[in-house]
Amino acid sequence: MSPCPTGTYSYKIKFGDSLWLIAQRSCTTIQAITALNPGIDANNLHIGQIICIPQGHRFYQNPEQPLPLERISRAEEMLNNHMRMLWEQHIYWTRMVILSMAFDLPDTEFVTSRLLRNPKDFEAALSPFYGESSAAKFAELFTSHLTIAAELVKAAKVNNNAAAADAEKRWYANADQIAAFLGSINPYWSAQEWQRMLYDHLAMTKNEAVDILTKNYSDSITVFENIEREALAMADMMTLGIVRQFPRYFI
Repeated sequence: MSPCPTGTYSYKIKFGDSLWLIAQRSCTTIQAITALNPGIDANNLHIGQIICIPQGHRFYQNPEQPLPLERISRAEEMLNNHMRMLWEQHIYWTRMVILSMAFDLPDTEFVTSRLLRNPKDFEAALSPFYGESSAAKFAELFTSHLTIAAELVKAAKVNNNAAAADAEKRWYANADQIAAFLGSINPYWSAQEWQRMLYDHLAMTKNEAVDILTKNYSDSITVFENIEREALAMADMMTLGIVRQFPRYFI
C-alpha cells in the first residue's frame, strides 16, 4: 500500500474496530475515511489491515502516532481514565466471579458483591451528565447484564442446557435494551454500534466461561485479552460521546 497522504496517518485495524468507531475516535466521518481508502469494505475489516485516517485531535485514541496539534483537555483525560477503569473493573471482576463459581471457591459471595458494585459506580459517573433517573436506569440494566451472566455460568456448570439457553436469550435481550437506552440519551452514541459491541462482549464472555469450565485455561486467557481490548474501546466510545454532547465541561 502506498504511504498515506499529507494530513493523514496510517492505522492498523484491531479487534473490535469498525469504521464508525474509528471515525468517532479520530473526530472524522466514515465518508472521509472511505474516500481516502477506495475499495475498503466497511463490513469486512481485517485485523492487521492498514488504512489511512484524516489527522484527528485526540492523541490518546492513537498512541502509536505522533501527537496531533491539539491535545485533549485535562477534564476529558480524567473522564477517559475513569471510564477505562470502570470497564476494566467490569471485566476483571466478571472473570474472578466466573473462576470462583467454577471452582466453588469460598470467596464467591464476596467477589460477586464487588462485581455488582460496578453498575453503581457507572451510575455515579453518568449521573452528573444525565441526571439521577437516567443513570439509575443504566445501572439497573447493567446489573441485569451481570446477574443473567451468573445464571448462565451456573446452568453451564451443571450442563442444564435448557436453563443456559433461556439465560442466554434474556442476556442478549438485555444487551438490546442497553444499546437502545444509550442511543436514546446521547446523539453521539450509536445504538447499532453499541449493540454490535455488546453482542461481541457477550459472545466472548460466554467463550471465556466455557473455556474455564472445560479447563482450557490458555484459551480463556486469549479470549480475555480480546475482551479487554474491546472493553477499552467501549470506554473510549462512551467518553467521546459524552465529550461531544457536553463540550462546555471539557474546554
